[in-house]
Amino acid sequence: MKEKKNGRKAWVIVLIGGTDEHAEWRWRFKAESAAECKGERNILVNACKGVIRQKSPTPYCCQRLRVTHVNGVCPIITPQLAALIDVNYAIKVIQGCGRQVPRHFKCG
Repeated sequence: MKEKKNGRKAWVIVLIGGTDEHAEWRWRFKAESAAECKGERNILVNACKGVIRQKSPTPYCCQRLRVTHVNGVCPIITPQLAALIDVNYAIKVIQGCGRQVPRHFKCG
């Protein structure tokens, strides 16, 4: 159970991604199937496990942070799950990977 709980924290890292112009952000909101969303979440969690322990993201983790669709992540974010992460750290990781965080973006 602990591994699953920690894996969910990694999903939150994606929830606040975006770009300054929001153009890239919008195309990532395209409709996806439930299976595609689940697959992307699993890939992201596996790629970014070290980030959960506040280790630097790997290049592959950063790549996954940049390409994962938000609409596949946001629906699983509950207020309880969001409370478990350090949002400021998550934003720092996302920005460090080259994906901007839109102001006032909410997910979950």
